[in-house]
Amino acid sequence: MTVDEKYMKAALNQAKKALALNEVPIGCVIVYEGKIIARGYNRRNTDKSTLSHAEIIAIKKAAKKLGDWRLEGCCMYVTLEPCQMCAGALVQSRIDRVVIGSMNAKAGCAGSVLNILEMKEFNHQVQVERGILDEECSELISGFFRELRKQKQEAEGKI
Repeated sequence: MTVDEKYMKAALNQAKKALALNEVPIGCVIVYEGKIIARGYNRRNTDKSTLSHAEIIAIKKAAKKLGDWRLEGCCMYVTLEPCQMCAGALVQSRIDRVVIGSMNAKAGCAGSVLNILEMKEFNHQVQVERGILDEECSELISGFFRELRKQKQEAEGKI
């Protein structure tokens, strides 16, 4: 197992915490000097907040841990490609690297719809690694939405 796979597994564990809350299962960890310093998982419905994405939660925790809003020297491992809000926050935080499990063709902003993380027009670019434990990350999300559709059909009497 590579170092990237090890930390992505930790991010998947965070995603499973979101799943236990019936949230879209997205999780992440932030690593600094070989140690996890922050964790986050999706809590939008639980917190009733648009801002409660896994990445935003972890960025806040990491900044508090380091005592600085700049996350230079840090790497985020996230199970799903960040949205525009999270990608913007990653650029603003000056994080060095983001490792992504599964890409998001409908809303991803690290190469799918847009690539905010590597735009030369910004004063900071983030190094991006894609596809680490892609199948595990994809299946967790796909399984969640499959179950959600099934529940909706059952409620509508279609099953």
